[in-house]
Amino acid sequence: MEFQEQTIKYKGRIVFIRLSMPFFNRTIKDYVEEEACFMFVNKGEVGIRAPEDYFMLNKSTAMLAKCLNYFFEPSPNKEVCKEGIESVGIFLYPSLVKDLFAFDVAQSNHRLNYNMKQVQVDRLLENYKESISILLDNPELADEQIIKTKLKEFVLLISKSEEAPSELDFLAGLFKANEVEFKTVIRQNLYADLTLEQLASLCHLSVSSFKRKFKETFDESPKKYLTRKKIEKAAELLQSNAGRVSDIAYEVGFDSFSTFSRNFIKTYGKSPTAYRLN
Repeated sequence: MEFQEQTIKYKGRIVFIRLSMPFFNRTIKDYVEEEACFMFVNKGEVGIRAPEDYFMLNKSTAMLAKCLNYFFEPSPNKEVCKEGIESVGIFLYPSLVKDLFAFDVAQSNHRLNYNMKQVQVDRLLENYKESISILLDNPELADEQIIKTKLKEFVLLISKSEEAPSELDFLAGLFKANEVEFKTVIRQNLYADLTLEQLASLCHLSVSSFKRKFKETFDESPKKYLTRKKIEKAAELLQSNAGRVSDIAYEVGFDSFSTFSRNFIKTYGKSPTAYRLN
């Protein structure tokens, strides 16, 4: 499978997209103001890492997301991705909503109690996905009226499944991101192998602002605090887990066994293997 991208636009903005690729590395979906999206997975499996969430997507699950930074991550299950990864996405914007439904999302104060949500793909959503795939395969069929009809259908399907008071309230809530506490983001992603730059992105901060905020919150530098917490977790797992030491190193978020071993010895005065034996 080669990388392929197929899109359908409405008034100059992408509303439907299909991406196909043999593999990928962790990739950020940058914040775009006043944009919400829904993502199906046709082939393979994809991890989603957000400020306060982490879950897997496959053919039976999809994602509904507000406008925020999050990462797409490769699945640890290589077997399920051996034929590549394929996804279908739908994008919504306030200006589009106003055009489709003749109402302004600013008229509603309704809020959704999540920024991102895993959604089970039922028969209605599966049939909807297939209809979008037909349009992506045959873009000449996607005239303005068809696109508007399919977007309206999507909003009706999702708003009903979310049990919102009305389509207006659901859409209004979809464009209001909920603030996530700094500590919550750090603790949720403590054992992920994220760089400081990636962790800062999840917090919607520059690296310099992130370091300053981190020091103010935890009274330690990010590097010192995160390394200490990962080593402490590894020591705990070495006492309770019979797994390989290298697997434990990766489980707590080290991408290099030598780095893990060096930091472990620095903290406990002995190698991870010797620590386990004692």
